[in-house]
Amino acid sequence: MALQTLSESVYVELCLEIGTPQQVAIRRDVLDVRESVIHKTAKTNEHVTMSSGSYREGYRYEDSDIDFVCWSNDHRVLWNSSQAKFYNIHEDKYSLILCDNSESPPGFTLLRSPLYAFPLKESHWAKLVLLSCVRISTERKDLYISSALYREITRPLIKPNSTVHGPCSSGRLDNLKDYDYAFGFVSDFWPPSASSWIGRCHSWPPPHVVDDIIRGGCHFVAIGHKFGEHPDDEWRISFSQAERKLVYAMNHTQFLIYGLLKCFVKELINKGLNEEEKLLCSYHMKTAVFWAIQQNTIAHWCPQNLLEGFWVCFKILLKWVYEGYCPNFFIPENNMFLGKVHGAAQWNLFTQLHGLYEKGISFLLQSLSFSSCFMDVLCNLKLSVCTDERLLIPEVEIDKELFLEIYQKCALPMINLGTCMKDLHVVEQLMRSPLTESQILMLQALTTNTLQSSAFMLHDKYIKIPGGNKKMYIADKRSSYMLKLAAKFGCVSDLLYNAIYLYITFRHREALSVIEMTKVKLAQPGLMNGEQVDPEKYTKAVRRRSWSYKMKHAVLNNIILHKSICYIKELLPEQQSSSESQIRRASLHIPPFILLHMLEFLCRRHVDPMRAQTALDHLKILVHHDQGVLVNRVLKDISWEILGICQHITGNHKAALYSYRQSLKQFPLHKIDTATQKRIQDLYTQNRIQDSYTILYQR
Repeated sequence: MALQTLSESVYVELCLEIGTPQQVAIRRDVLDVRESVIHKTAKTNEHVTMSSGSYREGYRYEDSDIDFVCWSNDHRVLWNSSQAKFYNIHEDKYSLILCDNSESPPGFTLLRSPLYAFPLKESHWAKLVLLSCVRISTERKDLYISSALYREITRPLIKPNSTVHGPCSSGRLDNLKDYDYAFGFVSDFWPPSASSWIGRCHSWPPPHVVDDIIRGGCHFVAIGHKFGEHPDDEWRISFSQAERKLVYAMNHTQFLIYGLLKCFVKELINKGLNEEEKLLCSYHMKTAVFWAIQQNTIAHWCPQNLLEGFWVCFKILLKWVYEGYCPNFFIPENNMFLGKVHGAAQWNLFTQLHGLYEKGISFLLQSLSFSSCFMDVLCNLKLSVCTDERLLIPEVEIDKELFLEIYQKCALPMINLGTCMKDLHVVEQLMRSPLTESQILMLQALTTNTLQSSAFMLHDKYIKIPGGNKKMYIADKRSSYMLKLAAKFGCVSDLLYNAIYLYITFRHREALSVIEMTKVKLAQPGLMNGEQVDPEKYTKAVRRRSWSYKMKHAVLNNIILHKSICYIKELLPEQQSSSESQIRRASLHIPPFILLHMLEFLCRRHVDPMRAQTALDHLKILVHHDQGVLVNRVLKDISWEILGICQHITGNHKAALYSYRQSLKQFPLHKIDTATQKRIQDLYTQNRIQDSYTILYQR
């Protein structure tokens, strides 16, 4: 009984640390919808990116990296030549790559160079593939794609200073998150070497999941087997998409056990070790959970049995280390310990794990993350634990997570009007399928963002056409309609896109009217501004309302200005500086209150110059004195920049110079330092010219 209570206590602690079933479902739904839209609109000659790893599975560890698998959409890998009949290579312009795993270790294969049925100039990726081709022996006439060459050629595509980490290009995004991009290829067919897995799936996963996994095929990532005959030329078969579907098929207790195993490895096994010394990783933990579930090792995977489930997985791991054999879940002949867990290192690891085994489950007391919940139960064995997720996390916290997830992922790649129309078409198709409430809300946010981008793209396109007054009039009507429609779907701050459009089309009084309307909405109590919210006021305002209602009436988001679209000409240098930096950002993120005061200042200058100074004063007070309540601290670089621009416009060069210098001191999220330095240089130039005129006048 005490063990069951202890299990429930750990279950609750893990829900608070890792997420409740609802929180995990939200994270998955949002990402699934985004990727579904992107993949359905991808052209044949483009590359496709799929997020993978812990983040995609639903974990949100602060120190974990973000994993991606990228592949060329105009290449397909075949297991045998008969599969070519499923492709029209001339019309669809696919390049077919044939596997050759006759000499490769289990889980690896060689890839033959494709024969291209179209001009290479039409495919950037085809050129990269040809540059990676080698002849692996004098006996073989065929060319093969070298994994080592392909990995090196694709390494700088994300960032020039990316480093190689296994099959991946690795680096750091915006000084916030580490990334791993694995560039490779896709096959629409299930590997023959993994056919035995299908026969094992009697009880888990369910048949519909098995069918979905088989239909999804597999991927190939650029790394060979250390002990293969061609380690620089072989490719590893990747089941990342299948693994994600298996994790989705877990119940929440199983998912939390997997999370507990990840913490166990990090905090007890790998703590203080460098990368070379680490023998176990999260992937081994995931594999252990897969095998434990499929082998029906315990009757009920529920909160009361969480620690029993953990112990089963731990014993599987102990057995693998003792034997020096960790069987891949899909291809058991692939020993994932080969070349790493052997000799003295293997014995030392087994000794360490066996020492923990002898202590029993209490060894988790050594884990800083979960020692407190163990102590609570051990000190009070009659303690009753509530595992109802509805009582674990307040409604406001669930909402905060949902709206932050959507905000972070609602911006699709905006290339041109054509891609925007394709995005809207795919969203319309997805709306007809069965959806959860969070998926509907994500589609709603994608629609809003795409309509806003389309409106500004349309305006930008026709304003450049000389003498196109009629076309400009029609485009203006359509842009205005799209922005009004977006405001109906979007959150409170989305009204500011309408104000931007009215400003750049010289309808300053109308823009001010929208700004005043936005001020009224922003003054409502209980608004959720990113992570800033008064829980009591928010709950009182929108408790038990639908998420769609909450987003429209109680949620603020930063205003996103995509680098490829012209919004406000005063901010064009910042957009260009951000896109030209070594770490290219796709957009500027401006706090709504900052943009509100900026727009009011810009509009008032044309219709009411006396009140323009008041708007500027409000902006100055906000930037100087806000402590992260209305303006997120990581957005201070663009906030100080905007204040400096407005002060520069009024001719207050001293104040502008101070603001620009403050912008340079902030966390460089937007990478706008080039624009800031240029503005400072312009100030000095203007001051020198002004001084020259003053001297001449005095003479």
